[in-house]
Formats: sequence, C-alpha cells, structure tokens
Amino acid sequence: MRELTQDKAPIFEALERFKQMRVVPFDVPGHKRGRGNPELVRLLGEQCVGIDVNSMKPLDNLCHPVSVIAEAEQLAAEAFGAAHAFLMVGGTTSAVQSMILSVVKRGDKIILPRNVHRSVVGALILCGAVPVYVNPECDMRLGIPLGMKVEQVERAIKENPDARAVLVNNPTYYGICSNLREIVRLAHSHGMLCLADEAHGTHFYFGENLPVSAMAAGADMAAVSMHKSGGSLTQSSLLLTGPSMNEGHVRQIINLTQTTSGSYLLLSSLDISRRNLALRGREAFAGVVRMAEDARKEINAIGGYYAFSRELMNGDSIYDFDVTKLSVHTLDIGLAGIEVYDLLRDEYDIQIEFGDLGNLLAYLSIGDRQRDIERLVSALAEIKRRFGTTGAAMAVPEYIDPQVAVSPQDAFYADKVSLPIEETAGYICSEFVMCYPPGIPILAPGERITEEILTYIAFAKEKGCTMTGPEDPDILQLNVIKGSR
Repeated sequence: MRELTQDKAPIFEALERFKQMRVVPFDVPGHKRGRGNPELVRLLGEQCVGIDVNSMKPLDNLCHPVSVIAEAEQLAAEAFGAAHAFLMVGGTTSAVQSMILSVVKRGDKIILPRNVHRSVVGALILCGAVPVYVNPECDMRLGIPLGMKVEQVERAIKENPDARAVLVNNPTYYGICSNLREIVRLAHSHGMLCLADEAHGTHFYFGENLPVSAMAAGADMAAVSMHKSGGSLTQSSLLLTGPSMNEGHVRQIINLTQTTSGSYLLLSSLDISRRNLALRGREAFAGVVRMAEDARKEINAIGGYYAFSRELMNGDSIYDFDVTKLSVHTLDIGLAGIEVYDLLRDEYDIQIEFGDLGNLLAYLSIGDRQRDIERLVSALAEIKRRFGTTGAAMAVPEYIDPQVAVSPQDAFYADKVSLPIEETAGYICSEFVMCYPPGIPILAPGERITEEILTYIAFAKEKGCTMTGPEDPDILQLNVIKGSR
C-alpha cells in the first residue's frame, strides 16, 4: 500500500479520477448516472448522482477492500488512534451491532448499562448473548440516568467472572461520561474486553480538554458516529478496533449484515470528513466548545432553565462531561422538555435534537454559527415569557430500573399475545417501547412490565414524545410472552 498522509482522501480522489474516464455504465445502479431518473438529478444534482456508482476495480469493494477503501480505512485508523478502522454505511447501529456480534455469542454474558441504545439490545436478540445490567443512578433533579460507577462494574465483574465483555456509553446522550480508563483497566485485568458506544463522541478524538476517547483509554472496540458531530453524511459511521482484535474476524462479522452495495456517497463523505477533522478538527471543536459555553451562560441567565455542565461531575457516576452538549433542564419553567422542543419548532422554526420529559438537547457541531445560537437563546427567553408557569411540571425520571426475566432473544422469539397496554402489568414484554430520540428503551424484550412503567409511557404519550418500537404504532396494544404472568 502506498504511503499516505492525512491530507489525502483516497476514495474521493478515486471518484474524481473515475469521473474523467467517461465510462459507459452497463452495471447497477439502474439510474445510469441519473439519466434514467431526471427528477432525482433535479433534487440531488448531477455531481451527486454521477458518483452514485457500483463497486468496481478502480473504486475497490467495501466487503473486501484492497485499494482505495483500504487506504481510507488506514488513514481513519491513524487519525483516530486505532489499530484498524472499518468504514460503515449502515449507521452506528450497524457499527454497534457488529462490535457486539464480534465478541459474544449465544449464552455469553456481556456487562452493560441499561441506558443503552436500542441497537445494543438488538444485537443481543440477534446473537443470543445475555445482558448483565449495571443499573445507573439517576440525577433526581434532572431525571436523567448517569454513568456507571466503577464499584458497580467491579461488582458485576466479580459476580459474573465468565462475562466476555463490558460495554460503556462514552458519552451518554446528555453528555455524561463514566470513568472509562478505570473500567477498561478493570475489564482487562479480569480477562474481559471493553467496548464503547461512542455514537456521540466523535469529537473526543480531535478536541482539547474534552473527555477521553475510547481508543486513548485502551478500549478494544468503539462505534463512532461520524455523521453526528463529525460532519459526514447521515448513515455513515466508523467501527474502530484496538490491537487485541482480529481484523479479519471483525470484517467477517460486518459482512454478515452490512450491504454488499456500499454507497460511494457515504464512503466518500467519511473519507472527506476524516481528512477535515484530521487537518482542522482541533480548531473547529475549540470553536464549538466556546459557543456551547457562551450559550450555557446566557440560557442560565434567563432564569428557570438549567443548562448543566461540568459542575455535575462527582468523580464517579459523572466522571466527566462533554461540554459541547447543550443539555437544558426545563421543568422549573413549568414545561416538559418535549413541550419546549415542540414550541421551538412550531413557533420559532428551530429544530432541536430531542426533548424528553424534563430536558432538551441542542446538538452543537462544526457546522453551527454564533448567530444561530443567539436565535436559540432568544427563543428560549421568549418561550419562558409566553408559555412558562410558576408551578413546576410533573417530574418523572427518564430511567426506571428494569426487571429482567428472560434473555432478549428468548423473549423476542417466544410465543406471544397482544394485549391492551393497560392490561399488561405483570407480563414479560416481547418487544421494544422507547421514546425516539434518544432511542433508549423504556421496555426491552425480556423485561417485566410494571405499573410504574405504564404510568411513564402514558405520561410520555400525553406530553407528545415520539414513541416507537411496538408492532402497534399507536401503542394501544403491547406484545407480551404468552402465559408469562
């Protein structure tokens, strides 16, 4: 392989060369560089559809890269400090699931926090591994789950010495980080691997004074969502591995589920975005941090709102905090986070990342501008004046300790019945229920349904949270394991 530097973008450069070749296409895709679909060309432009091409020798093959894709993976690995990097075109869901399927199989145990993304539980359904949950503490004022305490992880390891791996969120959706270095050390000292879901931590690899990245902490694998804070196209991601992982084995696992028709739009966006971050990421994310810190000060000065940050750090369950996350608690102005979310969109044309029952999250990245931050702050001030009340809204925790009865795979494939949701208390759930975003299950397959959970679901629906997961889109019915009560 030729010598490469971070100012190169091998996939993008190969596509540029390919465009000059004037190749006549008798292959897929069937739009034939857009000629067969003029409406698509008008929407996306000739430049875009012209590089929506099939794998071929000059452009390499994602399933078995040997040239430009292999070079792009090499550069990504160097930029992120990994032994290897895999380009993923199925989103970070695909990266997370490939990561888990690479290290556990049916009957194996994996230690993880319960406030994981649904993709983690989905992987357990696919492979039949058994979760050992470390239930995070909650901040009762904010109503949000925190990170894993080191002593909780140590207890889980000692009680389950046969577990194969420990998984850590780095960070959570709200920006909270566990003591990743110490958890890695604990896992390795007991012969276990350590995996990191870094869907919201791409910038940790390029920013200054930000929480430690998974690769720097010595983790064995990390799923990194480049399309979130990294600037690539939606659905493009990276799977990073450390020196302990067998590259060929991981590639085989990825190829079980990832498409054989990798999109060169997504692949080239990963290539270009990696180059951008490697060359300019440190400066760019320093600007993001400054904007976020200024916004926090201004929002807190409004009164009633609480834009939280590193003052929450306690050395353990909140070991560090991602200051780029503009997380704002809203209940003290008498409005749920989802209500402020809706008002910002409907009244002020401002789209926030998500709102839950107590908080909202404005996702800041390298594409944000100071004037947009000022518009958000002004809108929040006006929402308080127009819609705020003196009485605090009902406080409902964002996390409820689950009662795990059977493995996710056994529950998902068990004989089931559909019942009116209000009649399901005491049964074992066989499907997901969650607010999306953030996609953390309220119920996952294999967990017992309680009155507390049903109250939470009803309240979330009443406040307008987007509920997903069950077969019944209205969540009036719920699938449960037949005879499980």
